[in-house]
Amino acid sequence: MGIFERYLSLWVGLAILAGVGLGNGAPGFFELISKWEFAGVNLVIALFIWLMIYPMMLKVELKSLRNVGQKPKGLILTLVINWLIKPFTMAALGVLFFKYIYQGMISEAEAGQYLAGLILLGVAPCTAMVFVWSHLTDGDANYTLVQVSLNDLILVFAFAPIAGFLLGVTGLEVPWDTLVASCVIFVVIPLLAGLVTQHWVVKNRGELAVEKLSKRLKPSAIMGLLLTVTLLFGFQAETILLQPDRVFLIAAPLLIQSYGIFAIAFGLAKLLKLPFNVAAPAAMIGTSNFFELAVAVAISLFGLNSGAALATVVGVLIEVPVMLSLVTFANRTKHCFPSPTAPA
Repeated sequence: MGIFERYLSLWVGLAILAGVGLGNGAPGFFELISKWEFAGVNLVIALFIWLMIYPMMLKVELKSLRNVGQKPKGLILTLVINWLIKPFTMAALGVLFFKYIYQGMISEAEAGQYLAGLILLGVAPCTAMVFVWSHLTDGDANYTLVQVSLNDLILVFAFAPIAGFLLGVTGLEVPWDTLVASCVIFVVIPLLAGLVTQHWVVKNRGELAVEKLSKRLKPSAIMGLLLTVTLLFGFQAETILLQPDRVFLIAAPLLIQSYGIFAIAFGLAKLLKLPFNVAAPAAMIGTSNFFELAVAVAISLFGLNSGAALATVVGVLIEVPVMLSLVTFANRTKHCFPSPTAPA
């Protein structure tokens, strides 16, 4: 990993401090940015989100889906965890903590906002950072690409219905037009842009040029993440300074979800006798989140200063250290899985 990825937790932490400091010292600046909206989408945040997402979508290869039928166990595991288990366990944990455990500690309106943010995180499986986690566990790069590509295509069709269903079930009002529009803006359009770019680059410069372009754009993607975090914590500066306990309240169910989902996925991979280079990435995809999408949708649905936006950004804060701890655990238990050359 490069210096940006290796010390991502540090950069995110510094961005948080910068955001809180700027938000407290220059609230008028953030108030001005909050007014730059179109159809409920903040244009500045949208620009930074696209900077993050576009390089990820360059890695999606439709032709890789021709190999879906090969080694189906790992794909089935990933799909079951991402779409049949993870969204619902996250919603259940959110209800448990914010409707019951934290009852009386925060207002009902705050609880609903934080719950919405957790639901949006739970419905957005990882698409980009999983390549880093796969690399750190010596995962099968081609198989990981197939897993991510298939999940991205499902995300286009499944994110809005599942998010809307869970938000409705938990008693939250669902602005369906904004939800669908956010999915189009932050998933469909970047995906199409990535596929079109990939096709043009491969046709004119060859397949290796796509990887080179992706690497060249990686700093801009991370910069987009850090600028987004800075702005979001700037908008939330007053809440964080007056009520810092909110970050810890949100982090508790997220930590339980992350380690719990990994335990389920990794345990099922062991039962299915998957080779380690397939099992580890499959568990990482289920555990990690597409927090860029969750942040963007939370802002579109509930606003820049909302508790839902804060909840999704706390997801960014804890993701990297949690995932690195799971990478370490996975590598130490590598001997428990069949080798890649052993029959599945």
